[in-house]
Order: sequence, then C-alpha cells, then structure tokens
Amino acid sequence: MLPLHRASFRQLMLVAFLLIAALLASASLHGLFTLERLIAQSRDGAERAVQATAAVQILAERTVAMERAARQYVVLDDPVLRDRFDAAAREASAALERLQSNQLPVPLADAWRAAAADIAGRLPGPRSTARKRDQQLTDAFRELAAINGDIAEHMQLVTRSRNDALRGELEAGRLQLGRQVLGAIAVAVVMALGFGLLLSRPLKRLETAIEGLGANRLDEPIEIRGPADVRQLGRSLDALRIRLGELDADKARFLRHVSHELKTPLAALREGVALLEDGVTGDLSASQREVARILRQNTYALQSQIEDLLRFNAAVFEARELQRRRVELAGLLQRVIDDQRLQAQARQLRVVVAGGPQWAEVDPDKMATALGNLLSNAIRFSPEGGTIEFELSQHDGAVRIQIADRGPGVAPADRDRVFEPFYRGERQPSDAARGSGIGLSIVQEYIAAHGGRIELLPDGPGAAFRIELPNAVQD
Repeated sequence: MLPLHRASFRQLMLVAFLLIAALLASASLHGLFTLERLIAQSRDGAERAVQATAAVQILAERTVAMERAARQYVVLDDPVLRDRFDAAAREASAALERLQSNQLPVPLADAWRAAAADIAGRLPGPRSTARKRDQQLTDAFRELAAINGDIAEHMQLVTRSRNDALRGELEAGRLQLGRQVLGAIAVAVVMALGFGLLLSRPLKRLETAIEGLGANRLDEPIEIRGPADVRQLGRSLDALRIRLGELDADKARFLRHVSHELKTPLAALREGVALLEDGVTGDLSASQREVARILRQNTYALQSQIEDLLRFNAAVFEARELQRRRVELAGLLQRVIDDQRLQAQARQLRVVVAGGPQWAEVDPDKMATALGNLLSNAIRFSPEGGTIEFELSQHDGAVRIQIADRGPGVAPADRDRVFEPFYRGERQPSDAARGSGIGLSIVQEYIAAHGGRIELLPDGPGAAFRIELPNAVQD
C-alpha cells in the first residue's frame, strides 16, 4: 500500500472501499461455507435416519418370515422351508449389521444373534417332539420380537439424539454466523468512520482555507496535510492567497495614489469656485452664480465620495489587524449607545438593550465601530418617537447581537445587495441626507474579520440585523 503522504485521494478512497468490501465478502463466504456444511450434515443425518428406519423394518419383516418358515419346517420337515428360514436369517443379519454401523450397541446385536442361533438350534429333531419344539419356538420368537422392539426403540433414540445434536449445531452455527455478520458490519462501520475522518479532515481544511480567502483573510498561510493531490491543491490555494494579497495591496496603493492625486486638483477647484462666488474676479450674473453653485455642490460631492472610498479601503485594511481581548459586549454596546445618545434624542428615539452580559474575545474598537454603524443606520431610518431594540444572547457557543428598528425596512430588490460597498437602497428617509453606502460594508468586513457573520433577517416591520460571533467565553 502506498504511504499516506504519497497516495492520492482517489487511491485512498479505492483502498477504503476494497478493504470494506473484502471484509464483508469474507464474512459472507464464511457464512456460506458454514451453511453448506450444516446442510450437508442435515442431509447426511436424514439419509442415516432413513437407512436406520429401513433396516429396522427389514429386521422386523425378516424375523416374521423366519418365524413362519421355522414353525412350518418343524411341522412338515421340508428342506425348502429350512432354506427359507436360513435366507430370512441372513437378510435379517445383514440388516442388523447395517444397524450396527448406524450406532446400534453391540450387546443388542449380540442378543439378537444369540436368540436367532438358539432358534436355529431348536429346528432339527424327531417328529415326536414337533409340538414341544413348536412351543419352544413360539417362546423364542417372542423373545426375539422383544429384542427387535428394543432395537427399534434404541434406533429411534439414536435418530432423535442426532436430530437434537443437529439442531443444536444449527443453532450454534446461526448464532456464530450472526456474531460474525454483526462483527463484520461493526468493523466495516468503524473502518468507514475511520476512513471518513481521515479523508474528511483535509477537505475540511480546504473548506476553511477557501472560506478564509472568501473572507479576505489573506495573512494566514494555507498548509493542507493529507493525500498528495489534496496537498497539491493546498499549495495552489496558498499561491492564490499570495497573489490575492498582492492584488489587494496593489489595489490599496492605487486607491491611495489616485485619491491623493485627486485631492490637489479638487482643492484647487473648490478654491476657484469659492473665488468666483465671492466675486473676486468680478460680479457674476444670475446664471453664472447658478453654474458656480452647481460646480461647488459637485466638487463637495466628489470630495465626499473620495473620502468615503479612502475610509472603506482603510477599514478593509484595518480589519486584518485585530487586537483581541476579553470584552463584555453589553457594556461595549452601552458605550456605543451613549456616544449617539444626542442623535437619538434629536429624533425622540428610545434605545433598549435586552439580555444579560455576554463575553467574547474581540477587538473592542472595531466592534464598537461595527455596532455604531448599525445604530447610526437604525437612528437614520427610524421614525420620530420610535424604538430601537438590541438583544444579546448566546447560542451553540456563539454570541448573538440583534438590532431591530421600526423604519421602512429593506426593499426586496435590495436585500441581496445591502452589504455591497457604495450601494444605497431605494427606501431612503426623506428627512435625512443620503448615505454613502459603505456603513454596512464596513460592518460586514469587521464581523468577518472576527470569524463571525452578519445577516439581514426577514422583513419586519423595520430592518433587523443579526451578528453571530463564534468566540464566546464564559464569565
């Protein structure tokens, strides 16, 4: 067999199937051979029982023929009748020998032969003693018939004993076969579980590595142990990780460079528009002032978008550098609420927190930013006088943080894109400035960096988001 580090996943699967098939085939063949042996024993026992029954019947019939020929011979003294007696005696003796080979005890056989010899010795004699000899023969044949009964009874006992022994052997064989089959199944299950664990661990590592790439965790080297082809796939994934990291760094450098290059001409544009509006270059007509106003608004909008782009890019970069420590999330959430209390009070909103203290290993600054973005969104979309609800809980070792507002909720067409950078849904509040569309994207980046996930719950009323953090710790 190939060593594990040299064998491929396909080869290991084939070896696993072959070993399990060989085990089950071995148990099946052993059971088949056992069954064939028991069937042969049963057949042999039945044949011996039939032979014994036939021999006992022949012995009884030949004894009757012997008696008839002997009594006639005593009366008629006919040599033919004597020959008939001798022939019947020989046939009975042959049947007796067959019974002896079929476990008839020697004393019973000897008793029958002695009785037959005694009868044969009483046959010759003068006619004057015929009546006396006939009476003696009657007694002798009565004794021989009794011996025949003993022989028949003994052979019945032998047959019954054989049947009992065969039944016992059949039962023992059945139990042994059952144990072998159950044992083979148990071993096959253990082997299947063993091979399953052996082969699933590399696949689980691959899955984790792919999830890490999807979550943009590019600073964690990928090393997969296991079959040769799986290890090769791990090396390919690690090369992809390195390449993605390089592309990500190139993108970040490009964004910083472009943003920096754009800031200078944007500042010049802003200054120029301000000078035009202030009339430094001369008085402007109404239409010229309108053009200057439009220029100023678009310049500010462009600058805001560039700053949002830089802020999102910085958030993505910072998400890879977590400073984890043990944090009580209810207290952290309360500090986030206190930071935005004025905004909530301005809209007469009530913010409530349900659930007891929950502890987790997190980066408090980045988690506060994520929770702050969620709260800011909820304040922005909530109607005046509404309620924003936070709920803390723990489920299967993960901390859950849920926030729900009473706003218009997320439109069905926006649900799949709500976490995309710079995407703004169709349901925007009429009494607030239009958002940049990066708040929820930053939340998702920070939560994913912690190994957790955020999801938009089914529509409400309002919008409801749930955060799950897997690294819950006990108080």
